[in-house]
Amino acid sequence: MTHLSPGAAALVGDWLASLKALDGRADKTLVAYQRDVSGFIAFLGLYRGGVTAVTALQAVTLQDMRAWMAEERRRGVSPRSLARSLSAVKVFYRWFGERAGFEPTAILATRAPRFSAKLPRPVDAGAARAMIETVDAQATEAWIAARDAAVVTLLYGCGLRISEALSLTIRDTPLPASLRIRGKGGKERMIPVIAPAQRSVEAYLALCPFPATPERALFLGARGGPLAARAIQKAMELARAQLGLPATTTPHAMRHSFATHLLEAGGDLRAIQELLGHASLSTTQAYTAVDQARLMEVYDRAHPKAQEAV
Repeated sequence: MTHLSPGAAALVGDWLASLKALDGRADKTLVAYQRDVSGFIAFLGLYRGGVTAVTALQAVTLQDMRAWMAEERRRGVSPRSLARSLSAVKVFYRWFGERAGFEPTAILATRAPRFSAKLPRPVDAGAARAMIETVDAQATEAWIAARDAAVVTLLYGCGLRISEALSLTIRDTPLPASLRIRGKGGKERMIPVIAPAQRSVEAYLALCPFPATPERALFLGARGGPLAARAIQKAMELARAQLGLPATTTPHAMRHSFATHLLEAGGDLRAIQELLGHASLSTTQAYTAVDQARLMEVYDRAHPKAQEAV
């Protein structure tokens, strides 16, 4: 149960509104922020024996922070999830501190728990091509088959998130050589569109039975409404079963594959960061670790000295 005073609830609401208006944070991010920060404030109320008022939020101590983190771990919250919640609390307190004129030292000084970062799980280039060639075989109607192939081609060929591919409209077609994409947090980036992606979208549009009005979603579901991500996920699940690919071969894995294969081909890390729309280079650097892991696998299999040690 969330124990927030009306003032605290209003304060969180004001903060979320400012994030949406000034920073353009995505709705899913705002929902997660609200859950994490409200949960933190609720814990303070329970820990202190009552509902937490706005004035009390300015007096949070390191002991309070340690108690909150200990309670979260006791509830089974993973280190990764706790680090995410702590990040949300810090974002809130930076805003709150500036607004109320105090320094939230205890909150900002709290260290996130350590956890092992999960490396992206890309598929190799051959498997990516096989997925594109096989995913359209899952549909019973030709236009749906062409649609699924076009979406997966955009994920792998352009490094799009599935939400970005599904946000395209008829106004974006015919796909130009360079396309402006609005990604997470409203951040815009320009991406090159390869010829196979252009052709796959044109093939889909030629078969799509619904009127192509400018504001209409580019990719449609079977009944003519905007396509849901689940439809592509399901088509890929069926295709990967046919191909014998692992369960990690998801729509997002195609985006990971785009980045990893560019890096393997000598792509510049900063350029890949821009193409993916990552706010931080550290996010993109995860692909370097993937590349190094693959190099070590090749080394262990092929290097004469490595074989001597076996």
